[in-house]
Amino acid sequence: MTLSQTDTPINVNDIPLDQIDVSDPGLYQNDDFYEYFRRLRREDPVHYCADSAYGPYWSVTRYDDIMQVELDHATYSSAAHLGGIAVRDNPNGKQMASFIGMDQPEHTGQRKAVAPIVAPTNLRNMEAVIRQRTEDVLDALPRNETFDWVDKVSIELTTMMLATLFDFPFEDRRMLTYWSDVATADFDAPGALVKSDEERLEILKEMGQYMGKLWRQRADKDGGFDLISMLSQDAATKDMSPMDLIANSTLLIVGGNDTTRNSMSGGLMALCNNPDQFAALRADHGLVKTLIPEIIRYQSAIIHMRRTALKDTELAGKKISKGDRVVMWYVSGNWDDEVIEAPMEFNIQRKNVRRHLAFGAGIHRCVGDRLAEQQLQILWEEILKRDMRIEIAGPVERIYSNFIRGIKHLPVRIS
Repeated sequence: MTLSQTDTPINVNDIPLDQIDVSDPGLYQNDDFYEYFRRLRREDPVHYCADSAYGPYWSVTRYDDIMQVELDHATYSSAAHLGGIAVRDNPNGKQMASFIGMDQPEHTGQRKAVAPIVAPTNLRNMEAVIRQRTEDVLDALPRNETFDWVDKVSIELTTMMLATLFDFPFEDRRMLTYWSDVATADFDAPGALVKSDEERLEILKEMGQYMGKLWRQRADKDGGFDLISMLSQDAATKDMSPMDLIANSTLLIVGGNDTTRNSMSGGLMALCNNPDQFAALRADHGLVKTLIPEIIRYQSAIIHMRRTALKDTELAGKKISKGDRVVMWYVSGNWDDEVIEAPMEFNIQRKNVRRHLAFGAGIHRCVGDRLAEQQLQILWEEILKRDMRIEIAGPVERIYSNFIRGIKHLPVRIS
């Protein structure tokens, strides 16, 4: 039983260890997950849950054990046809796969097709555009009235960036946000955009038709420097099926949206809730360099990633069988006090601040990690340049999900 399933507070230590189920999305909507993982790291760091809404699974909760799973690609698979990357089995895994849902060698070839768009040279080329858009968005924000930071800043900036990466019609750019939200929606969430796998797939097929049209326009034009052109022209991806195009488009949209968007919101929340850190940042703008990775760790926008055991193995003394779900809880590893000093503190001067798991590790590490950091850095540089005084002006609404640690609404006021 978890807090989200009852109206009265629960002492985590009163729950029998074998009944702890950290896959409950309510834990993350209520921001109540910390003590569950603290107990698991201490008492049962590789924990078997025999009965959940998604079936049985192993929870890997310590930083070092998560890294072991991340880097052992011969033992732990991301393959979509084996279940995919989430604790909930991918229902379409046998008919479609993105490169994050592939193992070697297929994974590397497809990933390399899109990697140039986030190469250092291109990031430098995009900096002026990102900065100008950030300036325009911030300067247009209302003063002395309450507005939703998620909608007017986080979504708007990330959606404009996605439109640039895909060379997507700018007037339709909010469709990218919509498709991302459809792809990651939990069917049981209040007001969920979709309520079934079939409904989700139908909408993603509509996305595939839109992307397919752009694909056909660009496939024979050499040199286009956008994600659709790269996929349609690279030898490793140009012959992918329409269903795999849907899968890869979904991956790139979600990957380019959720970490950055929720870190833009979560970072502001963290600074508002820690005024001493906000004051230190205002006093020394150079702290932006360490602020950004601390925001990314503290928000941990991707809650977990799942692997499937390819063979019988052992992890931290536990015997894992071939075919078992093995779930790496980034939100636990990023608060592991054996590795990260005082992890519950939001500390923008943290030593070894880049030692976090928010981008994953190994061959599946987020391909756009540096772009996400660049967008966040520019946002905070421009906020500081304007000496914007921002305060939270109402209840914050988090999303109901065990995969995306997201913020749905963040009412704020600029004084």
